[in-house]
Amino acid sequence: MQTKKKREGTVFRNGIARRWLLNSLGVMILLLAACITALSFVVQSYAYNGIQMTLVGRSDELPTVLSSSMKTVNEFNAAARSYTENFPDKNLMEVMAVSRTGKILSTSTGFAPDQTQAMPDYESAMHASSGYGYWIGKLTSGEKVMAITRVVRGANGAVLGAVRYVVSMERADRQITFVVLCLVGVGILIIALVTLSGLYFVRSIVKPIRALNATAEKIAQGNFDVRVKKDKNDEIGALCESINDMAAELGAAEKMKNDFISSVSHELRTPLTAIKGWAETIQSGGVGRETYVKGMSVIIRESERLSGMVEELLDFSRMQSGRMRLIMNKIDLLAELDEAVYMFTDRARTEHKTLIYDEEDTMLSPILGDVNRLRQVFINIIDNALKYTNPGGTVRVAAYEDDGFIRVVIKDNGCGIPAEHLPNVKRKFYKANQNVRGNGIGLAVANEIMELHSGSLDIDSQEGIGTTVIITIPTMKKLETNPELSNTTKIPSVTGRVQVVERKQDD
Repeated sequence: MQTKKKREGTVFRNGIARRWLLNSLGVMILLLAACITALSFVVQSYAYNGIQMTLVGRSDELPTVLSSSMKTVNEFNAAARSYTENFPDKNLMEVMAVSRTGKILSTSTGFAPDQTQAMPDYESAMHASSGYGYWIGKLTSGEKVMAITRVVRGANGAVLGAVRYVVSMERADRQITFVVLCLVGVGILIIALVTLSGLYFVRSIVKPIRALNATAEKIAQGNFDVRVKKDKNDEIGALCESINDMAAELGAAEKMKNDFISSVSHELRTPLTAIKGWAETIQSGGVGRETYVKGMSVIIRESERLSGMVEELLDFSRMQSGRMRLIMNKIDLLAELDEAVYMFTDRARTEHKTLIYDEEDTMLSPILGDVNRLRQVFINIIDNALKYTNPGGTVRVAAYEDDGFIRVVIKDNGCGIPAEHLPNVKRKFYKANQNVRGNGIGLAVANEIMELHSGSLDIDSQEGIGTTVIITIPTMKKLETNPELSNTTKIPSVTGRVQVVERKQDD
């Protein structure tokens, strides 16, 4: 039991759940990671662009603050110092006045500036035709900043100096990091929810599949009484119903097979016992002529019975493997029916039963059929009719032609077939009455023969009233004008013989 549970757990870990984790969840994690990364870049770009636009906006006020009529460096230096010292947003950013040689003249912080600090934005502004420079980087102190430098030119167009705006990015980066962590947290929450719901869904599939697997193993071991509990009306529920139906069908088939084996064993034992008994009697000697003749008659009769049973079993084997062959020819069906009825005349009289044959006054149209197989069908049906008819009963046989079909009707007033057994009497191994001799395959073989003749074998019965069997077969002319009626892969010719080796496949 522990080994089985361990195996099931391993199957779960390495089976559906693993494939789901590798496929669905893996793809979802990749998509979420891509979305979070993209959103992080968007948030960072939005924040950085906002800060940059703010710095650009402040630099755009320089033409207003610093008069464009300035001509000398001294005038610029004085105006720039005044601008930096009186800058209103000192708590948000730092403003520097830079000479045209790159020396920091004054800052809005009031502290001595670091003259060794590199200023890539200043260098960029000095070489740009727009007089504008932009830079993001770290100071020598390690602080990350964004800097914008705007060159100031005099009235004659000469460079007088520059004004540099510097803002710390630490706070912005903290806010961006917080937003990114929130996005990551949301992504993790989504993955957790999807994982939990996915595992619940996977378990809802795996659990009934385990039950189905356990049931299938029991069925494979021969326990056909086991059933799977159906919990939901979905595809799994439909599969449960199919497994249960399969178990029921296998159970019924197993029972019929066992009954068939028992029946065949009994059928074979009876004639073998008679043959052995009479053979030993004759072998012992000292028997009279009358006893000898009687014994030999029993041996011959029982041998013929054994031969018939073996032939019936061979026919059933051919039917199962699809190798039943018919030698088709143009025949008169009434002649074969006459001979079959005549075979049972003495038996009916001996068993005190009445066998009536309503012969047709007119000839019936010829058909294409196998003489021996059709006679086998007639013998089987008439034999069953007499077998299930009590002494004093009547079996009536008639044949007529109707709309291109010949119908042979064999009707008795015997015990009849119960309604619950009627749909199954043509199934292999099935016997509605276990107390009557027979192996339960005669009707199955007869039905197969009629289908190979493009005909049918229909049974109508009422318990206690009797049974009517209608054998229908198309005439030769009907088959020629309506080839779609043929159940075989070959349509026999009028004059030649054709071996029908297989049934027509359904579309």
